[in-house]
Amino acid sequence: MPVKNRFAELHSDITAWRRDLHEHPEILFETHRTSATVAEKLRSFGCDEVVEGIGRTGVVGVIKGGSVASGKVVGLRADMDALPIHEETGVEYASKTDGAMHACGHDGHTAMLLGAAQYLAETRNFDGTAVVIFQPAEEGGGGGKEMCDDGMMDRWGIQEVYGMHNWPGMSEGSFAIRPGPFFAATDLLDIEIEGLGGHAAKPNETVDTTVIASQIVTALQTIVSRNADPVGNIVVSITSFETSSNAYNVIPQKVHLKGTVRTMSLELRDLADKRVNEICSGIAAAMGAVARVTYHRNYPVMVNHEEQTEFAAEVARSVSGDCAEAPLVMGGEDFAFMLEARPGAYILVGNGDTAMVHHPLYNFNDDVIPAGCSWWAGIVEQRMPAG
Repeated sequence: MPVKNRFAELHSDITAWRRDLHEHPEILFETHRTSATVAEKLRSFGCDEVVEGIGRTGVVGVIKGGSVASGKVVGLRADMDALPIHEETGVEYASKTDGAMHACGHDGHTAMLLGAAQYLAETRNFDGTAVVIFQPAEEGGGGGKEMCDDGMMDRWGIQEVYGMHNWPGMSEGSFAIRPGPFFAATDLLDIEIEGLGGHAAKPNETVDTTVIASQIVTALQTIVSRNADPVGNIVVSITSFETSSNAYNVIPQKVHLKGTVRTMSLELRDLADKRVNEICSGIAAAMGAVARVTYHRNYPVMVNHEEQTEFAAEVARSVSGDCAEAPLVMGGEDFAFMLEARPGAYILVGNGDTAMVHHPLYNFNDDVIPAGCSWWAGIVEQRMPAG
């Protein structure tokens, strides 16, 4: 299947939608304008059903094929939310909301799925039902879980689900995928260390939480270097070190550490959870302090299903001529919740030589639009071919 002529015709329209979304970024579940825009367009395309408010601010559109005799139902998911980053691109359609920007390309994902939805609603050249899913709060809010918990999969009888993410550094419009574990579990750490504060000139009269916390930060790295199997995939990063005092001459009573643990298996996840608690409590106790650890299991490992991955790669090859093997990614992706609920696959589409995602200079590459739209349309037409 070559890139569809229809998407070449729609390219300027889809680009305009994308840039409008880029100008008006919304964070987490606050995607009110974005969700309303999506719902309005889906209705204008003639979708058979459009429902808002799934998973708080998610939107679902239903498109029935020319026949539904197969009984097949395939879901396609795009994320809609932006990031709390101040944009520095300088483009004419830059964010109009201070401190928020589409720094991960979700504006592009949403626009491409809208383009595919318009095409599918026009042609209906498939036997079954396509369900287009527009999800809020991918960036840390667990919007995918919220939509599943809202009964989305059962309500529309979704049997398989597919997602896509743009990827800077990959050639424009190319594809890459891998079966099995793909994106890491993303757990969150909060560590409260309480000792005995006092005058910095009399450390002997204190239980110095800054020294204790510093030792904990260093010791936590032994989980990776000395506890985990060397061929495993695990990251432990402490990203914030806050004390209860900012004075030059005060040893603080408390220190609060924040961080993240990334793992590619349940075994490593369990190991990290156990060792974080043991290391923190052990070091603190040995030095006369108390450590309270909150290990929050956030997004699970995102696991692509074998059969659906190969099918997704076949569609990608029909669009671009090739589909590479993607690397493991230690970043998180809450499409993991949808892949726990239903078989499916998640693919990367090349964004070209651009700034990396989550960077203030990042911008989605509009030249990718025809390839992305064609892949989503191909998933529907090839998984549910017309009789």
